[in-house]
Amino acid sequence: ELHPFLRKDDIAAFCSERSIAVIAYSPLARALRLNHAVLAGVAEAHGVSPAQVLVRWSMQHGYVPLPKSVRAERIAQNADVFHFELRQADMAALDALDERLFTEWEEWGKLDPTTVP
Repeated sequence: ELHPFLRKDDIAAFCSERSIAVIAYSPLARALRLNHAVLAGVAEAHGVSPAQVLVRWSMQHGYVPLPKSVRAERIAQNADVFHFELRQADMAALDALDERLFTEWEEWGKLDPTTVP
């Protein structure tokens, strides 16, 4: 799980140093923060949805986002993220949102894959 509300910079750096692609599982944070003021403001500034901002944030970090939806229109919208780019200030504002928000199994928050033998 990887999104602005749950950053994993240490794991991303570890993977980057070894040319390992990082999969951004649940990049939309299960829609729990789509109305967050910072996210909504960035989306409005670019004329896109908050979900598109989250997918684009993942891509600009070099992650491979895996957004999930069951609605065809949302699937298409989640893929329509190549017509805009987040500014450096947008990325910094989104990067500052980390609150260790685990939206999946809570136990994952207690695991540290960098310490596994």
